Amino acid sequence: MSTQDIIEQKLRDALSPSHLEVINESHMHSVAPGSETHFKVVVVSREFEGLSAVARHKLVYGVLDAELKKERGVHALAITSRTPGEWSSAPVAHVSPPCHGGSKADAK
Repeated sequence: MSTQDIIEQKLRDALSPSHLEVINESHMHSVAPGSETHFKVVVVSREFEGLSAVARHKLVYGVLDAELKKERGVHALAITSRTPGEWSSAPVAHVSPPCHGGSKADAK
């Protein structure tokens, strides 16, 4: 099972999201082809009701703790966390910032 699949399954099991996107953004960074180190997740869940943005992110980090602690595991995680009401009002995810180190895919 790929890291992306593991992330998706763990978030589904823990947060029962009404909307979930798990996007491998590793290709945008200076990593080997096929790497699974940089991800963006968009999670829409009732579990976020009444929680601050920081508390929501801590919840996601807790669910993915093992993947974040693995040597050569997930290095970066961009999180958009919304309640169903927030998502229906503005169904837009954060845009991931560019890699400051460039990408091996960049032309030289």
